[in-house]
Amino acid sequence: MSVSTAGWIRALIASFLIGALSTPFNILAADHVVRPAEIQKAIVAHAQERQANLSLVEGFFSSGPAAHALQSVPTVRGLVDRAVPRLDDQELARLAAKVGKIQRDFEAGSLTNQQLTYIVIALATAVIVLILVET
Repeated sequence: MSVSTAGWIRALIASFLIGALSTPFNILAADHVVRPAEIQKAIVAHAQERQANLSLVEGFFSSGPAAHALQSVPTVRGLVDRAVPRLDDQELARLAAKVGKIQRDFEAGSLTNQQLTYIVIALATAVIVLILVET
């Protein structure tokens, strides 16, 4: 490498370093910074959504027809009560969506008590299986 080439490379590196160091760091990072208030708001919203899903599912299994369906198998009822809070967020959200649809269908008269009983037993079994698979 000749002297002029080495000098040219040094000059290029120096100009790059001067340009990089003279750029304010807050400009470089402005697009990637998440404010603590935004993080806290997201955490609170997530916790509220999980609590709403949990309340919906637990309320469903405690409601009249569902509680009656599970009453015949008290062991299953106990397992469901312990298993529901242990579901991960996605499983709980999917179960809450199904429970909401089932409740609307039952209230609209689209489901009979017998159909609801079968659905409750199937959902309870699914919850227990999900928890058993995790452990």
